[in-house]
Amino acid sequence: MTNTAVIGFGYAGRAFHSYLVSLAEGLNLYAIATRNDERRESAKHAYPEAKSYQTIDEVIADDAINLVVLATPHDTHAELAIKAMDAGKHVVTDKIMAMNTTEADAMIEASKRNDVLLSVFHNRRWDWDYLTVKKVIADGLLGSPYLFQVAIMRYGAPGGWRGVKSQSGGILYDWPAHFVDQAIQLGNSPVESVFCDIYYSTKWDTDIGNYGNLYINFQNDIRYQIEIGNLSKADKPRWYVVGDEGGLVKYGLDPQEGPMREGDIDAAEEDPTNYAKVWTEAGGESRELVIESVRGSWKSYYQNISDVLNKGSELVVKPEEIRKVMQVYDAAMESAETGQVVKIN
Repeated sequence: MTNTAVIGFGYAGRAFHSYLVSLAEGLNLYAIATRNDERRESAKHAYPEAKSYQTIDEVIADDAINLVVLATPHDTHAELAIKAMDAGKHVVTDKIMAMNTTEADAMIEASKRNDVLLSVFHNRRWDWDYLTVKKVIADGLLGSPYLFQVAIMRYGAPGGWRGVKSQSGGILYDWPAHFVDQAIQLGNSPVESVFCDIYYSTKWDTDIGNYGNLYINFQNDIRYQIEIGNLSKADKPRWYVVGDEGGLVKYGLDPQEGPMREGDIDAAEEDPTNYAKVWTEAGGESRELVIESVRGSWKSYYQNISDVLNKGSELVVKPEEIRKVMQVYDAAMESAETGQVVKIN
């Protein structure tokens, strides 16, 4: 049994990490740490068996703790992860891994130096929509994909530290961290170049930006566009994917978050009107299909962490993979500043 401490009990620490850790066989939610008095009381009420700490220093001083989970602002991930790993703790950090590749490299080096696990919480590799797109491609319904367009366009001011660029990194550092990870998985080729444009409005009292448009070109000639917005009253498809023999359109988000927030992630169901629609010429016959979503489970992420630590299984979300995500971010920030396409070596 791996004793696990979650650092931070905001929305991510409460609804995602503490809950999912508590469901993983082989992990024990041993402690929760937060400097916020009200949240600490909330954690005690939600998980009365877990120890209560205020700081990461108290956590890493506890020899009974094996795994530290960081559900803290993005700009703290590198410093806190390295501190925990230097104390001999395994570490999972919420996405985004770090603020840049230099920080990611320092984290990976600390993991190797201390012979401890390091992973990043990319639970959305188990999103129903993402798994459905993967299956449609694997089944050959699109032929060879050459264009991916993914988007989440919403209308509302970002809250808390996520609305502060110095802490969050900007509008591209939240949802799109998952999008870039999925892009690298689906692109299945080294990234060749990146172009990024960020629009800033005075509508909300925030400096993170209101619309981000990120283009990733892969060496295999796949084009991948990521859009994120907090100032859009109009929806866009979550996925638009085309290949030389077909196309896919899908609306709607993965349905697991709501039931998870209510304490029963297994109750997730998807509105059939959000099933993927596919038009294909594969096999020489023109068809229109409605594809029921492939059901993944976010529980799989922490079950894999447990299996790595307790059974020697292979780590699914490897830090070296997420380093590639950070390379895209470094290029994207340079592109947004210069207005130029940035090549990745």
